Amino acid sequence: MSLDSVTQSVDEAVSGFFEPIAKWLGEVVFYTVPVGGTDLPLIVAWLVVAGLVFTGWFGLVQLRRFKLAVDVVRGKYDEKGSTGEVNHFQALTAAVSGTVGLGNIAGVAVAVSIGGPGATFWMILCGLLGMATKFVEVTLGVKYREVHPDGTVSGGPMHYLPKGLAERFGKNGKVLGKVLAVLASFLILFFGLFGGNLFQVNQSYAQLVSVTGGEDGALGSSAGALFFGILIAALVGIVLLGGIRSIANVTSRLVPAMAGIYVAACLIVIVVNITAVPDAVTSIVEGAFNPEGVAGGVLGALIIGFKRAAFSNEAGLGSAPIAHSAVKTKHPASEGLVALLEPFIDTVVVCTMTALAIVIANPASWGEARAGEEIGGVTITSDAFETVLPWFPYVLTVAVLLFAVSTVLTWGYYGLKSWTYLFGRSRASEVTYKVVYTVFAVAGSLLTLQTLIDMADAFLFTLAVINIIGLYLLAPVVKRELGTFLEFVRARNADPNAGNGDDDQEPVKTTV
Repeated sequence: MSLDSVTQSVDEAVSGFFEPIAKWLGEVVFYTVPVGGTDLPLIVAWLVVAGLVFTGWFGLVQLRRFKLAVDVVRGKYDEKGSTGEVNHFQALTAAVSGTVGLGNIAGVAVAVSIGGPGATFWMILCGLLGMATKFVEVTLGVKYREVHPDGTVSGGPMHYLPKGLAERFGKNGKVLGKVLAVLASFLILFFGLFGGNLFQVNQSYAQLVSVTGGEDGALGSSAGALFFGILIAALVGIVLLGGIRSIANVTSRLVPAMAGIYVAACLIVIVVNITAVPDAVTSIVEGAFNPEGVAGGVLGALIIGFKRAAFSNEAGLGSAPIAHSAVKTKHPASEGLVALLEPFIDTVVVCTMTALAIVIANPASWGEARAGEEIGGVTITSDAFETVLPWFPYVLTVAVLLFAVSTVLTWGYYGLKSWTYLFGRSRASEVTYKVVYTVFAVAGSLLTLQTLIDMADAFLFTLAVINIIGLYLLAPVVKRELGTFLEFVRARNADPNAGNGDDDQEPVKTTV
């Protein structure tokens, strides 16, 4: 029996068993209600409302404190002797690597195909709202993180939900928080294995095959797939063994590189078609308020844009606080401010660049997709690049591979923290997880397991329900932490040496 037939049999067996479960779960989690001639997923409304509430609650923190956030990333307010494993810049790039991925390339193309150019406008707005949510959850992640005797740090919803709720509401809060923490850990772990690992490897392999001759090319065989899977698994396994410091060292180099390559490619498309820029911007703005051919009109374009942004930047899902919690700081709100830059980079910059490149280049495949033909999102983006130079799809392939590897690394860390919360931090437990995770990376190039990936998506957004309830209940804590940090900032600005005693350790310097 060939490897292809074995993998096909596994795919069919898994799909046959889990498909009814995945279908039911998807209908529940992504339940839609008819609004203005289109369908509104309630989970998207839940995330957007949270962004609106926290934007108001914290007085437009994403705009008023944006410069301060950049200063914190640059190390201006670092303090000697701060507990943690990585600096602010490394924590940011580690978290960004988990959100910036194939969704920014393929998902945006789908959004502007279904919702028209106007979906871009609403996508940007949702990204701006998500910055406030990200600020709240990451501040809590650092506030209630657990520092282990060996100096390593664990954080995330599995820590701030039980600790924070117990602190605010006593015994009943502790019990509720513990239950929510176990659920959050399981949901993150499941998504990490299938959505954050297997799916990323599978899609990056598919893109690589498409530019190397297809199924008849060098990598089109099952042997090529196995080789690719083993190579990715080996790279991920080596980095994962080093923990968050190793991951942060890699992502702090990988994320700027991959973002730089991709944004540069988009800019080249835009510059070559510079005369089309005014019309493209006009079509985005007009399409937001007067869209043509979009189901549900303005509301339809808005929902598509919000949905794409919510699925891309993961604000409110509780995943990013896991990476940010490892930061070296004495002020939780300092990293919360750093984290609000994450949706800005992911959605306002990278997603918008993708949308602009497609709208300006206007490839034939985009028009066909808008007419109702089923065309993959990566194909549309690749065709937009190809309108400039025939070899640009290869640049896209490099970007896809970098995005995929960084996402797999970060979700490997998220999954590890969930695993150890559920099964303990023993060496045997951690090694078991890392072996399982690397095996899933190999499987990603051989299997699709689309049904389990669909389940993973539903699980991840179920986490948003749990997490945001906790964010509402713990928002007063975040308010106090922000006030404390702003007082420190004022004191540091008055006396640059405040908080930097000679007996402390040297802070890690970062140049951005």
